[in-house]
Amino acid sequence: MTAAMEFLPVLFMVAGIVLVAGVTLFVSSLLRPSNPYPAKNMPYECGMDPAGEAAGGRFRVQFFILAILLVVFDVETMFLFPWAVVLKDIGLVGYVEMFVFMLLLVVGFAYAWLKGALEWEA
Repeated sequence: MTAAMEFLPVLFMVAGIVLVAGVTLFVSSLLRPSNPYPAKNMPYECGMDPAGEAAGGRFRVQFFILAILLVVFDVETMFLFPWAVVLKDIGLVGYVEMFVFMLLLVVGFAYAWLKGALEWEA
């Protein structure tokens, strides 16, 4: 029972965050203007009328693969900054571990490249 009581402040914080988010969304739904019309609901393409597959809301799978790869490599690269800050403290083991991590990044990048995920066909 004592271990559960240690997490009580975390539970209160999560409940508070969910409550504030819910109240904010509810109040904003009451206050915002709601005037949907066809031109407002159309996809926006750089000030031009939408054409092609994107006009119906359909995007090519390559777009999503490229976006996921960007997010994955972006987030994984963020791990390099804390490593660089504590480089003197972690010693040789941490140094080797980070190079193994970077090697895995390079292997993942090479795999995506060889599979053609980075090529965009017109």
